[in-house]
Amino acid sequence: MAQQKASKKTPLYTWHLKNGANMLAFGEYEMPLWYPEGAKQEHLSVITHAGLFDTSHMTVVFVSGPDAFDLLQFCFTRDLKRCIGKNHSPLKPGTCVYGVFLNDTGATIDDAILYQIESNNYMIVVNSGMGEVITRHLNQYKGSRYVTVTDLTDRIGKIDIQGPMSAKILLNILKDAEKILNDMDYFTFKGTMDGSGRLGSEVIMLDNIAAFISRTGYTGEFGFEILTSLDTVQLIWETIIAVGKDAGLIPCGLAARDSLRTGALLPLSHQDIGSWLFFNNPWMFALPFNKDKTDFTKNFIGSNALLLAQHGDNTYPFVGSDLRKISTCHPAVVLDNNDKVIGQVLTCVSDMAIGKQDNQIFSVASRHKPDDFEPKGLSCGFIKVNKQLTYGQTVRLKDNRRTIEVMVVKDIRPDRTARCVITDML
Repeated sequence: MAQQKASKKTPLYTWHLKNGANMLAFGEYEMPLWYPEGAKQEHLSVITHAGLFDTSHMTVVFVSGPDAFDLLQFCFTRDLKRCIGKNHSPLKPGTCVYGVFLNDTGATIDDAILYQIESNNYMIVVNSGMGEVITRHLNQYKGSRYVTVTDLTDRIGKIDIQGPMSAKILLNILKDAEKILNDMDYFTFKGTMDGSGRLGSEVIMLDNIAAFISRTGYTGEFGFEILTSLDTVQLIWETIIAVGKDAGLIPCGLAARDSLRTGALLPLSHQDIGSWLFFNNPWMFALPFNKDKTDFTKNFIGSNALLLAQHGDNTYPFVGSDLRKISTCHPAVVLDNNDKVIGQVLTCVSDMAIGKQDNQIFSVASRHKPDDFEPKGLSCGFIKVNKQLTYGQTVRLKDNRRTIEVMVVKDIRPDRTARCVITDML
């Protein structure tokens, strides 16, 4: 988790302090690390019930104009003509897609979710402090294209409700809730926004508050992201807290975000992906490969560097044998069986919702878990190494305190709910 001197506060800063949040400087903002119930309970609540995250430190970049598609098609890694679903349908209004912005060396500038609002209007949700960077990047490559790029940093309020009870909670907060939620597939949204950040009236919450709601979120579990105006975000937050209390919802901080994302095989931007080649990692789906993986279906910034890469580091997920973890605040290295350093540890957390029984990982949410299963937590994360490893292979991670043995795996937390059919969750 990147830390730096904070100078900004989200609209919920005072609420966090009044409710006992342990605050941390993160991405230029003072953000809650955890609340009095603790990061473990916050993590488990998202898996079993629901959690609410302040994500107003993230920002929106709006791209509009007749050539908006062409600019994004060149600057964003996903092929917008064939990026939706198993049928490779084109991006269309009401749908969104995860991808990456690369520089010309193939390294990551930022990952983001791109939303198509209308035929010539697009919204991009980027990470904390990256609004100006991505806006500058898009303008750099705009050329003669007729496009307007607007950085809406600190002009939009944003919160995430995550967990299996999320939709049921929103039923009590949204007007025409069933109409809005019933047909929301994964990575679709309802609502409109213009280049000034003004929201349309398609989605209305209690007290006639306009909102924008997408079936996305950064925990890997079922849930939604909600965007609204800065002056109404606290009212929505407090309403969700009050309505969701009986459903087991609690506020959650950055620590639970990190452990949930990692267990769900999702990268922490600028930590698991960053200033190195975006290649040989678990997120290759964000690149527009052709069917036989020999070329890309389009040309984009960084594509030549990726195609020319013959070698490079490899990023792998891992799982430990218990909840012990190592610290990445100090140089944490990866050792092979001959004690040779072969790489570095990018992220190491403990997913407290999982455990191992009979050499199989189960989650507290697994339907077919053993009757006597009790999750004790397992360390997990990502390593970047200078050689190819095989799934099931063990390596050792070492910091200045301890050494632990971990296994390279394809996936970490099983039975995640992000892709569940929404009618089953209502």
